[in-house]
Amino acid sequence: MNSANMNDFSMDSRSLAGTLSAKLSAVREAGFSQITLCAEDLVGHPDGVEAAVASVQASGLAVIGFQAVCDFEGQTGSLHAFKLDLAQATLRLCQALRCPLLVLPASRLTAATDDTKTLVRGLRQLAMLAIPLNIKIAYQGWAGAALVQTYLQAWDLVCEADMPNLGLSLDTQDVLAGNTAQDDLLADLEMLDVDSLFLVQLTDLLMHEGPSGQPLRVLPGDGTYREALAALVTSLHSLGYRGNYNLAAFNGDYAAMPPHHVAQRARGSALWLGQDVLQRSVPLPNQIRLRRSLAV
Repeated sequence: MNSANMNDFSMDSRSLAGTLSAKLSAVREAGFSQITLCAEDLVGHPDGVEAAVASVQASGLAVIGFQAVCDFEGQTGSLHAFKLDLAQATLRLCQALRCPLLVLPASRLTAATDDTKTLVRGLRQLAMLAIPLNIKIAYQGWAGAALVQTYLQAWDLVCEADMPNLGLSLDTQDVLAGNTAQDDLLADLEMLDVDSLFLVQLTDLLMHEGPSGQPLRVLPGDGTYREALAALVTSLHSLGYRGNYNLAAFNGDYAAMPPHHVAQRARGSALWLGQDVLQRSVPLPNQIRLRRSLAV
């Protein structure tokens, strides 16, 4: 049976193997009402993008985030023009899904200049393009980016761009892997304006020995940082965050599992976070849920 606690969580399609239809079915049957998608889910559909969009709409799942890989900000000249066209196409896909939020990871490309103003100008331009479409942009620093590798760096740029529909996507991998002391972490989080924190992407990490030395992304509660992740979510809640939590854990092991199996494990993660960590009770009839709207 579906729990009201599930309504604060979405499942990231990149955590699941299989076709778009298989992913939608697995997420819905696991009790989720929300999902985040990426461009590959749509353009890879055998019957085309329109059929993919129709399939999403027929599923009854709300698309609360669309993952972009534009490598957009920081470029100039002809490369900027090319990336601008790609970004506009991505925004149109987001609009077709009736999705209110485009998640923009920081660019992997070395910027044409290390001038912060160039990065800010690109973010401001993309945000302006999104306003008529009623779409918000959630900018995300990450370790694989060329320049903006942390959420604090991303937050500085968001603040400087100063656009009403430009905010932050916080990936807990960035926080957990930093090994920041709890008191220092809370101080860092307190610098964020929760009204501009548009999405929290939740993942746990499994540390392992290997040539890459990279931790394995797993679902919340399945990894080494179970208690640290619980403390992080509790801290965000205490600071007033009432937005969506996206379960975004993808690795080769999940990719080799049936999507229904992974989605059911994600359901367990959502229930653990919603009931045990956040201790949210099922709302009474006609009770108003205190979630901030994603509307621009």
